[in-house]
Amino acid sequence: MNKKVETESDFEELDVINSSGTKTGTVKINPACLEFKNGDQAVVDTVVAYRAGLRSGTASTKNRTNVRGGGAKPWRQKGTGRARAGSNCSPIWRGGGVIFGPMPRDFSKKVNKKVRKLALKRAFTSKLEEDKVIVVDEIKFDNPKTKNAVAILKNVKISSNALIVVENFDDKNVELSFKNIPDVQLVKSDAVNVYNLLYFDKIVITKSAFEGFSDKLN
Repeated sequence: MNKKVETESDFEELDVINSSGTKTGTVKINPACLEFKNGDQAVVDTVVAYRAGLRSGTASTKNRTNVRGGGAKPWRQKGTGRARAGSNCSPIWRGGGVIFGPMPRDFSKKVNKKVRKLALKRAFTSKLEEDKVIVVDEIKFDNPKTKNAVAILKNVKISSNALIVVENFDDKNVELSFKNIPDVQLVKSDAVNVYNLLYFDKIVITKSAFEGFSDKLN
């Protein structure tokens, strides 16, 4: 069990285990990568912006200008006993335009770089406080087999959803082995975001990827 992170000045050590679950060493966390007090609002803003960016924004309706027709007045202005009508494209007509309907738009929100970095530190620190970060020395397969990936997750005691962080995708065997496991996502260390850290229950990160991720937080 990793020692619980308590203060920023604490050079916390995390155990490094191999694919069999045996401890092989430790890694130290730079205090500059941790944030215990601030950043809660930054996390909220970053997650909202991330989810907003996922929206396609393609919902579209036709207003009275876009509806085909409307060239002729439906009936004369007076004498019919009916209400005046100038166009069958009117929103009050069946088949007419839509008032204030959704139109294509960009839902993306801007979040400053410093805010994103603060949010990432805060989210990472919360995972450390909950003892949900697992560092493995390496993840390597001779063949692309899902059962090998499942075996590693079992050895490191992963029973729920997990984020697997590697340095790069050079090893296709690793990428293909984790591809078909439900509730497991494989990402590169430079692509980890706040939403990933919060969404997944456990974070499994290789030692080399951990170093790259630490550089991202500094």
